[in-house]
Amino acid sequence: MNLHFRADQRGSNQGVSFAIDPALLAALWRERHPSGPPVAHTFRTRYADRWVRFHSLPGSKRYPESEDEYAIVLDRYNAILDKLFTGTDVFVVTMDWSDTPTGPAGYPTPRPMLHPDGIHWWTESDQDDPDPEFHSHTRLYADRRRWSRGCIDGLLRAVADEALVEVFIADTELRRIHHPYDGGADVILATSPERDGVRAQHADWLSSHPAGL
Repeated sequence: MNLHFRADQRGSNQGVSFAIDPALLAALWRERHPSGPPVAHTFRTRYADRWVRFHSLPGSKRYPESEDEYAIVLDRYNAILDKLFTGTDVFVVTMDWSDTPTGPAGYPTPRPMLHPDGIHWWTESDQDDPDPEFHSHTRLYADRRRWSRGCIDGLLRAVADEALVEVFIADTELRRIHHPYDGGADVILATSPERDGVRAQHADWLSSHPAGL
C-alpha cells in the first residue's frame, strides 16, 4: 500500500518531515496488524514471538540522573533505531488522551512542541464504563521522515523522563516497531530469527528477568 505525503521543512535538528494521509495509514495498520490498535504498551504481548526488550541504562536503572546517563540512554535508543531503520523512512508516532474525542489533552505534555508536524491519525476510545466521566480517548499523531541518528533525540529524552508515553517508531510497512519508554524499549522485528539476531548483538542490554522484562 502506498501512502501519499508532502514535504514540510522542520527545524534543522529535526530534519525534513512529511505529512501523511491518516486514512491510508490507518488502513495499512489494520492490514498489517488486524489483532489490535496501534497502542504501544500492548505490542509486547501481541507480538511476543517477535519481541525483545532492551534496557536503556546499566543495571536496569530506570531514570537518568546526569548528562552522562542521558548520553547512554540516547546512544542505546539510537543504536537499535539505526539497526532497524538506517537508510529508510519511518513513521514517528506520539500520543495524548482526553475524556472527549476532540477535547483538550487530559494532561499537559511537551508533545505539541516536540512533534509539531504529527498529524492526528487514530483515536482509540474506551467507553466501556456506563459513566461518561470515565470514558477516555487515546489519540495518536504521526509523521513520516527519513531516519537519521539523533533526529528524534528531543522526543527520546522526554520519553526517558516519562514526560511522554506511548511513543513508537515504525518502518513504512509497519513490520518493525521501536517503542521507547522510561527505562528501555520494546522492539518488534519482522520475524523471530531477525529478533534473535538483534537480541544477540546487544545481549548486555537485556534484562536478567527470565521473561526478558
